[in-house]
Amino acid sequence: MQRVVVKVGSAVLTQEGEIALGRMQSLVDFLVQLREKYEVILVSSGAVAGGYTKLKLDRTVISNKQALAAIGQPVLMRKYAKKFLMHDIITAQVLVTAANLNKADDIQRVKNTVETLLNNGVVPIVNENDATATDELELGDNDQLSAYITKHTDADMLIILSDIDAFYDSDPHKNPDAKVLKIVENIDESMLMQEVTPHNVFATGGIVTKLKAAAYLLEDKRDVFLASGFDLKDVKCFMLDGLHEGGTLFTKAGK
Repeated sequence: MQRVVVKVGSAVLTQEGEIALGRMQSLVDFLVQLREKYEVILVSSGAVAGGYTKLKLDRTVISNKQALAAIGQPVLMRKYAKKFLMHDIITAQVLVTAANLNKADDIQRVKNTVETLLNNGVVPIVNENDATATDELELGDNDQLSAYITKHTDADMLIILSDIDAFYDSDPHKNPDAKVLKIVENIDESMLMQEVTPHNVFATGGIVTKLKAAAYLLEDKRDVFLASGFDLKDVKCFMLDGLHEGGTLFTKAGK
């Protein structure tokens, strides 16, 4: 059975300062369907946003952001656990830092843990340990983390569900005629050097961090599919029905 990592961003999981429970339910329902065909690992943002629902601290201060993450992580996990239990599925929290994924021993321990969980029918939910991280909090809303997890757990594909529904040939916010690039085999280096421009107050990424994640995995000949996390029809169509109607597939030709 192939293995996929699904990453969902803060912009998808939050709405007007609250956890978007309807979208979370839709995500969980999709993941349950996906598990019929694949082993599934979830990389979820939203801890800081979850903390903010309980305590309104200034998110521009790193120490506050870390405190919000510490408050919000169990909030987020409780909500996920409750929704997965409706399908009789157990979830597990796997907290890592960028440092963990730079050490061979730590990488192996993370992989062993994830393997054990998957072998026992448990859904691993991975997030950065933001309460102790600093640089990681500013690096890309878990896009890079999800790419590392995809590689180091030997997953076949990364699915990024975002407020960005695809990769376009120009900025769709500025150009109404921008066209979706359905298949991308190479990412120009200049695209990776652009300024990070997140759209959501809780997000730290944007299209650039998604392109960096895709470029990293393309080098390792692993696919990335970018689609909307607000409306899951494109990712369902692609992953469950094998039809590429919307979204962008990053893949190496002839891999």
